[in-house]
Amino acid sequence: MKIAVLFCFFLLIIFQTDFGQNEEIPRKQRRKIYHRRPRKSSTSHKHRSNRQLGIPQTTIFTPVARFPVVNFDYGMEEKFESFSSFPGVESSYNVLPGKKGHCLVKGITMYNNAVWSPEPCTTCLCSDGRVLCDETVCHPQRCPQTVIPEGECCPVCSATEQREPTNLLHKQLPPPQVGMDQIVRKEALQSEEDEAMKEDTEQKRETPESRNQRQLYSEGDSRGGDRKQRPGEERRLAHQQQRQGREEEEEEEGEEEEEDEEEEEDEEDPVRGDMFRMPSRSPLPAPPRGTLRLPSGCSLSYRTISCINAMLTQIPPLTAPQITSLELTGNSIASIPDEAFNGLPNLERLDLSKNNITSSGIGPKAFKLLKKLTRLNMDGNNLIQIPSELPSTLEELKINENNLQAIDKESFSDLYQLVTLELEGNNLSEVNVNPLAFKPLKSLAYLRLGKNKFRIIPQGLPASIEELYLENNQIEEITEICFNHTRKINVIVLRYNKIEENRIAPLAWINQENLESIDLSYNKLYHVPSYLPKSLLHLVLLGNQIERIPGYVFGHMEPGLEYLYLSFNKLADDGMDRVSFYGAYHSLRELFLDHNDLKSVPPGIQEMKALHFLRLNNNKIRNILPEEICNAEEDDDSNLEHLHLENNYIKIREIPSYTFSCIRSYSSIVLKPQNIK
Repeated sequence: MKIAVLFCFFLLIIFQTDFGQNEEIPRKQRRKIYHRRPRKSSTSHKHRSNRQLGIPQTTIFTPVARFPVVNFDYGMEEKFESFSSFPGVESSYNVLPGKKGHCLVKGITMYNNAVWSPEPCTTCLCSDGRVLCDETVCHPQRCPQTVIPEGECCPVCSATEQREPTNLLHKQLPPPQVGMDQIVRKEALQSEEDEAMKEDTEQKRETPESRNQRQLYSEGDSRGGDRKQRPGEERRLAHQQQRQGREEEEEEEGEEEEEDEEEEEDEEDPVRGDMFRMPSRSPLPAPPRGTLRLPSGCSLSYRTISCINAMLTQIPPLTAPQITSLELTGNSIASIPDEAFNGLPNLERLDLSKNNITSSGIGPKAFKLLKKLTRLNMDGNNLIQIPSELPSTLEELKINENNLQAIDKESFSDLYQLVTLELEGNNLSEVNVNPLAFKPLKSLAYLRLGKNKFRIIPQGLPASIEELYLENNQIEEITEICFNHTRKINVIVLRYNKIEENRIAPLAWINQENLESIDLSYNKLYHVPSYLPKSLLHLVLLGNQIERIPGYVFGHMEPGLEYLYLSFNKLADDGMDRVSFYGAYHSLRELFLDHNDLKSVPPGIQEMKALHFLRLNNNKIRNILPEEICNAEEDDDSNLEHLHLENNYIKIREIPSYTFSCIRSYSSIVLKPQNIK
């Protein structure tokens, strides 16, 4: 009876244990499934329901992230979504005004598709104004012991688990910055280690007879001569030799198998093509120290020699064919002899800015041997003319902040591959620049001639030009022939000159088909210029004396003006009417009218359906009437995201509650502070 009771009790315990386990497993599975299931979100339904209920839409809803909230010290905690999921959900990060797709992170603008790591083991992506973050996924390691190196996210096998760490040196990347002498020293140490390993291997592969004989000789020598063997010692020695022979054969077979495996691994691993590669088993002979020694203050980083602010008085003699970049910024170099770069035939980038180089100190063949040079920077020197015989491979040439006195027709000969030319801060003008000087530049797209003494647009601009910068000159007029041959031009910057609207010829640029941006800030304009290009999208007129926007001045533009900046002018209420913005109502995205003399909101604002950013701050506006910003008859939401009305004379409490009803977020309206008078 007792046995039966004990048996039943035992079965009951087993049954309860199994039931508890079977109940616990589905509970864990359900918890995992709940956490993995993405929550569906529809912002459009939420906006629609809020609109029907009359709730102001002041927030943007975001889905719950897959992992816990992370605080990146941006001033507030944000819930980031993973950029591996939720591809079409709106984020709490707003797109920057006028910069579609950019993200603002901790005061820093991140361009669309930019990737960065705000914290170790976390990677973020800017995707159309949304910040999406993911954590690093580590692959599992099969070794028993793992460690996490400093600055890394994932564990690796510990040093004790690695079979031969010295053989892995050739697989490691060179350090980011290392001196030439250190490289030579490492190669010498590596060769010594390889020789020691070779001696050990030879000792291991000795035959048992030779080893025993060597031991006997060493013992006899240490004891002062030969000794007589004891009875039975020969037999014991023979057995010992046989046993050692078998052990040595097994060890040799094991070593051969390991060497074969290592050779296969070496064949599978791709060999890097860096200029200084760490040697493997058979190191290359170390180059002579004299050819790799760098001056004090210089450093080597991959294929770049950097001697920035190294107090050099001359170009150091270097012989390193693998070097592709040389930085000599901020020294006291005054001359460049003909043989200065003979030891650097593969140089692609040369920076000689902020030195004391003079035109007479440059040898006639100083740059002749640099057949691969694409970028040359000579900013901040004492040049009075363009250096002669520049390589035809040049794509970028910078000679800003020098003392250039003239450019003749031979200055840029053979530079048919040049794309960027910068000559700002010199003494150039239409008097000393030959009209044929730019003719050889068949590929030139980017030209900077600011801070010079031009009174007219330079003549002879190449047909390939796309961007022209002429700020801080003395230009007074724009003639009809200035841009006759520049059909590809896209950007013209003429700020800080002396241009008046009546000195711009009617046919100066009206027929340009690719001209999208003009900057005429800080000139002598009293009206918005007429006869602007048909293709214009971006017009900057800051800091003039503009009092009026003529009617229909934007009416001929296709597809239409998108950005109009009129801040810091003298616009008053009588200087604008509804036809002033005719032709731009459907296209205008940003309108800046701050720091003027306006006493009311300009007419036609409520009709600008594409407007995202409106600045009316620092004017003399006293009140805002209904329907000046929003049209009550239309039920659609406004696209206006930023409205600035601060520093006027508005009585905020007297503004009707429905004045801004069309604006999606009240937080985008800036009304404080206001002036009191």
